[in-house]
Amino acid sequence: MTSKIIVFFKIILKYWFIYLVAAILIIYLYYPTHAIWITVISIIIITLTYIPSLYLRLRLIRFMKQYYRIDDKTIARLLDKPLRKIQNKMFNLSQRQVSKNLLIRLIRKKSEVTQKQAKKKWLIVFINKQYIFYHMETIEKLKDLYLKGYNYTEILEALKEYEIETREEIKAIIETLIKNDRLSDREISVKDRQEKKRFESI
Repeated sequence: MTSKIIVFFKIILKYWFIYLVAAILIIYLYYPTHAIWITVISIIIITLTYIPSLYLRLRLIRFMKQYYRIDDKTIARLLDKPLRKIQNKMFNLSQRQVSKNLLIRLIRKKSEVTQKQAKKKWLIVFINKQYIFYHMETIEKLKDLYLKGYNYTEILEALKEYEIETREEIKAIIETLIKNDRLSDREISVKDRQEKKRFESI
């Protein structure tokens, strides 16, 4: 019985906006003035609820852009915010920018969604149970090296000044870029580049 109640409230919380709109429409049929007042009050409450969240999101992005690389624990410490709160924000920022509206998802073409994702120049990766932010300059440099046929070890060596620490990070960044359609195919393969280097050194 308890589990059913929990499920019921979860459904209510998930679709509360739809229920609110439906309730306002029903009230409007009988009491138009009351419905208008409820709508105004609802808009004010929703706006006041989302302002702190939006402010933290904008502040977080602005703060992270000051670093080539920064992890969630460091951000939480420097901003004096709970780690869980920072992780939740970074998780939301790391998601593919696809609209949750079913109708829009059905109408929009894949190319439009991909184009929207491409507007993100920085990157957030989840690795070793932590979220790590990478600056636009870091990502562009890595992409350039990847396209030129550098392997993970060579990329790591070339990006020392950008504070990337392990090959595992390089692999995670590349996989995330590919997943989000933000990385083109290599201009030359790793094998071909190494053979070319070997030939030039003779």
